[in-house]
Amino acid sequence: MGSSPLHPNKHLLKPLYQLLVNNFLAVVVVPATAVGVLHKAAQLGPDELLIRLHGLRQVHVFLAVFLPFALATLCLMRRPRSVYLVDYACCRPKPNCRVSMGSFTENARNMPYLDDGSFRFLTRMLERSGLGDQTYLHPSLHNIPPRCSLSDSRDEAEQVIFAAIDDLLAKTGISPGAIDIIVTNCTAFNPTPSFTDMIINKYKLRSDIRDAHISGMGCSAGVISMEVARNLLRAAPRGAHALVVSTETTSLINYTGKNRAMLLPAVLFRMGAAAVLLSTSKSTSRFRLTHVVRTLTAAQDRAYRCAYQEEDDEGQTGINLSKDLVAIAGETLKANIVAIGSLVLPPSEKLLFALSFVARKVLNRKTKLYVPDFRTAFQHFCIHSGGRAVVDAVQTSLCLSDEDVEPSRMTLHRFGNTSSSSLWYELAYIEAKRRTRKGDRVWMVGFGSGFKCNSAVWECIRSPSNSPIGAPWADSIHHYPVLGVGASPDGTS
Repeated sequence: MGSSPLHPNKHLLKPLYQLLVNNFLAVVVVPATAVGVLHKAAQLGPDELLIRLHGLRQVHVFLAVFLPFALATLCLMRRPRSVYLVDYACCRPKPNCRVSMGSFTENARNMPYLDDGSFRFLTRMLERSGLGDQTYLHPSLHNIPPRCSLSDSRDEAEQVIFAAIDDLLAKTGISPGAIDIIVTNCTAFNPTPSFTDMIINKYKLRSDIRDAHISGMGCSAGVISMEVARNLLRAAPRGAHALVVSTETTSLINYTGKNRAMLLPAVLFRMGAAAVLLSTSKSTSRFRLTHVVRTLTAAQDRAYRCAYQEEDDEGQTGINLSKDLVAIAGETLKANIVAIGSLVLPPSEKLLFALSFVARKVLNRKTKLYVPDFRTAFQHFCIHSGGRAVVDAVQTSLCLSDEDVEPSRMTLHRFGNTSSSSLWYELAYIEAKRRTRKGDRVWMVGFGSGFKCNSAVWECIRSPSNSPIGAPWADSIHHYPVLGVGASPDGTS
């Protein structure tokens, strides 16, 4: 994608163009129709109009009134039930889990499985990662060598999941017994009993609750979980509530080998979890879920293997991140924005894109396609903080400003890549900065293994309260944005 070839006076002409095209009915069609009707009425005269009105049969009047009303009612009845976000909460792990850049580097220096070359590579990637000094890892990974056991993984999962749910229940005041549906997701750690069973047991949820756990879907699984919960809510009685929990367990995906492509997850991934309460009741909700668009490219071998869990030559298991990852993410994003753009972009942007597409096909294949301005459709962007290079690629592809991607960069700096829950840390950042307003639309974009790009669109339906800033940003929002946390000079993560 390239930039749009706009007129030099675009700052003056484009707002006028958008006003005309986006309000075509109000600006052109309705006035033209009204002028035509009035002109015809003036030609006929009042006496002729009265004669024609008296000549109408009652059945015609009835049909003219009843049919539009009946069709409108039928459309409303067949429209899918709206799903709303009541509230959400993100976990801020315990202080003993905090790991600074210095301590991470010192621990890596003493790891027996890392040679000098691997250590230099790890530290170089850490310096370019965009992470700060206050991210979190489970205490088992602070050991030398790391202690990665089933009990440690279970402890990490319980810590972050229960902390997020406790915060959510406190914020909403909802009773655990009022939860009708529960959906969880975690890619690597899938114990028996499952995460949903773990939560049901902890909070003594009802025996008739409908539950589902999603695994292996990578960092985009949070959006998938929301779609699953949305579909279940639409089939449930009105006013039902669904709890969605997204997390990743870092202690089980720790890699103890020398393959550099498999060392990258250790640099980027950190502890975290988010708990989200959805409902079909609007009364106490804050956002409305307007769209979910999913793009999957697993049929392509190159995309399928770009984030692949496997054993290295020495039998050590880890996740191999391909050098093609950023390029594949960009290609998958393009397919996703084509689908979502048709749903959310105003007519003015669709028309410009269509004209540039026709010009490219008819006139010159080297003509650059117009990149739609997604800031005309969204006020806020939550781009998965999978790494600095991923954020850079999305910013470049969509021609976004530094302020647009600030929530992603600052979340990466403060919490690292928390996988599927990162989108909620970013929304929490936006709200902690008091930037949301009623009517604003938020675009969440998640990337995951497979390869997937999944989008969710939220509309703010209730003005945010002036209540104190809660977790996870309560202790650090005044330090952000951090200067110098920007795009990587060489495009690497």
